[in-house]
Amino acid sequence: MKSRLLGAVSACATAFVSLTAQAVPVSGQGTWESTLQGRDLDGSPATFEAYYDTTLDITWLADASVNGQMTWDAANTWANNLDVNGVTGWRLPTMVDTGTPGCEGIAYTGTDCGYNVQTGSAATTVYSEMASLFYDTLGNLADFDTSGATQSGSGLSNTGPFSNLWSSYYWSGLEYAPVTSRAWYFRFNNGRQYSFYKTFGGMYALAVRPGDVSTVPVPAAVWLFGSGLMGLLGVMRRKR
Repeated sequence: MKSRLLGAVSACATAFVSLTAQAVPVSGQGTWESTLQGRDLDGSPATFEAYYDTTLDITWLADASVNGQMTWDAANTWANNLDVNGVTGWRLPTMVDTGTPGCEGIAYTGTDCGYNVQTGSAATTVYSEMASLFYDTLGNLADFDTSGATQSGSGLSNTGPFSNLWSSYYWSGLEYAPVTSRAWYFRFNNGRQYSFYKTFGGMYALAVRPGDVSTVPVPAAVWLFGSGLMGLLGVMRRKR
């Protein structure tokens, strides 16, 4: 019995790890071309290191798997300590646990758990940042429609401007309240939101930051160098 259980867990872990294929940007699909605004964080305007989401009022890190697969605790530590050329204050994407019984079975719409989950409301409540990115911003489809029927063209067909956004599992920053050894995640391969054990090391992590990052911060060393240079120029002028 024990060997069967270990085999089942191993098979489940293999399924988690193996679903890692990357899609491409698809023009005209979703809202990403108008709602994601590129942000230069390294002083090189030719590339963007982040994207401001005008719908959610958060900034996404452009590299969607910069640190590889990890456990939930490691993902939180990585995001919370992330420093992108002086830009700090990052975290994992979050969601709202609405308390509906979706996780007790397979829900196809209207809950916090399952497929076609709630993304937002007219009252500007953001129910799931990753679901909003997957469904609304990138225009991807879940494996099942709202009636529970399979639909063609599902999965991560559009990555928008992100690099390394995998058709795989990504941790949410929210703990799963009924079982605190688990945390929420979102599956970018089929659009399902669910929970799994925090100790599992086969999930990726997205980094987000509240609000906008519109300017490139100047490192303290540059300010010190500039101050020193101005002081030197002042001395030279006085000598003249």
